[in-house]
Amino acid sequence: MPPSTDRTPARKQLHLNAFLMSVGHHEAAWRLPESEPFANTDIEHYKNLARIAERGKLDSLFLADSPVQLGDPGRRPAGRLEPTVLLTALAGATSRIGLIATASTSYNEPYNLARRFASLDHVSDGRAGWNIVTTAGADAAHNFGLDDTPLHRERYERAAEFVEVSTKLWDSWADDAVVADKERGVHALAERVRPIDHTGPYFRVEGALNVQRSPQGYPLLVQAGSSEDGKDFAARYAEAVFTAQQTLEEGIAFYKDVKQRAAAVGRDPDGVKILPGIVPVIGDTEEEARELDAELERLIVPEYAKRQLARQLRIPPDELDLDHELPQDIPTEDQIEGAKSRYTLIVELARREHLTVRQLIGRLGGGRGHRTFAGTAVQVADTIEHWYDRGAADGFNIMPAVLPSGLAVFVDRVVPILQERGLFRTEYTGATLRAHYGLPRPANRLFDPVERREGSLGIGLAPVLASAAGRKAGA
Repeated sequence: MPPSTDRTPARKQLHLNAFLMSVGHHEAAWRLPESEPFANTDIEHYKNLARIAERGKLDSLFLADSPVQLGDPGRRPAGRLEPTVLLTALAGATSRIGLIATASTSYNEPYNLARRFASLDHVSDGRAGWNIVTTAGADAAHNFGLDDTPLHRERYERAAEFVEVSTKLWDSWADDAVVADKERGVHALAERVRPIDHTGPYFRVEGALNVQRSPQGYPLLVQAGSSEDGKDFAARYAEAVFTAQQTLEEGIAFYKDVKQRAAAVGRDPDGVKILPGIVPVIGDTEEEARELDAELERLIVPEYAKRQLARQLRIPPDELDLDHELPQDIPTEDQIEGAKSRYTLIVELARREHLTVRQLIGRLGGGRGHRTFAGTAVQVADTIEHWYDRGAADGFNIMPAVLPSGLAVFVDRVVPILQERGLFRTEYTGATLRAHYGLPRPANRLFDPVERREGSLGIGLAPVLASAAGRKAGA
């Protein structure tokens, strides 16, 4: 018999990201007496949030973004600072927490964006992450001289090539290119800096990048789409996936699906971290938490919220009656070109629970389809642990309904419970964002030996680009 031992194996630890949105994710948070309605453009507000998140030893913080005015500016604070600029300032206010910014592949060019993220990674000493989005909606297209948004599949094909070009550019400098030899007067070895000479269906880029390879090699690559195309994209390229599921069963199914897709394209499924969003409303008692949740719901302006819901459903606002369920004759997911998975999540939530439009607006007010939970710190920790243990998540995207108070309560009350249970770190053990997520630094595909390239992010791209090229040739 093997020798007995009384040592309990250490539990695998979860990952926590703080999703920061002005004064909170609830659309009425700015109306609370405690809220500062101009915080959305106040750098000190964001520095305070970043320091709170770092105090809790969270893996990262995240800023959403879109190249368009989001929603009705009368509804909630709508202005937002450009995220890579903001995160550069937050890099100087923190020392360990990861910094993830959203940037669209539909309305950027690879060279400029690759340079911005490499710069952020240098400025932060290896803490940068890129949330890759494709951006849907005619309103965004109109800001760039287009009549309408490109088709859903075309946006993902462009995104695939965009990521391929970006990673080539990050690889265009070898890690040992810069020698800074004052004696010989050689700053960098020219043979260790190469053009990428990329030509594809969507981009033609010569390179090399005009900034050397950054501390992480690549920023952490994050993705948030949950449509079929989105899950395929995540399986090929994403290292963390921000997602939205309302039920445990849906969470387990999504988790298994993406991990299986990653394995099918030759990636280690553990290299794709799944982080569902959760909007915690925390009180000393469950009753107190529910009272705060109800207060926020009372502060929603129904006229604004109904117009927003109508835009999401692609129907005129006058077809929605606040005190009736959704109409039966709304579009199907196949008829939607943008945000397909979020559309389906909202419709299925309304149908499953037979919600009136007013009730649905209340449910969406806190997290726009992400799971909301009102309860005590222990109850929040319990639901996080339950989803984690049941295989629905590798961690969570924490979306406080009210900021900064909701983040501070989560950090000071929920995180210690998770630490006591052995589910979360008590101190940072690494210096980079990749280290926090337990991910390796990518090999350089242009300079490292061929045998080290297996499993790189470029695997599986050729069929995607060939398909896109074929469609363009036949157009």
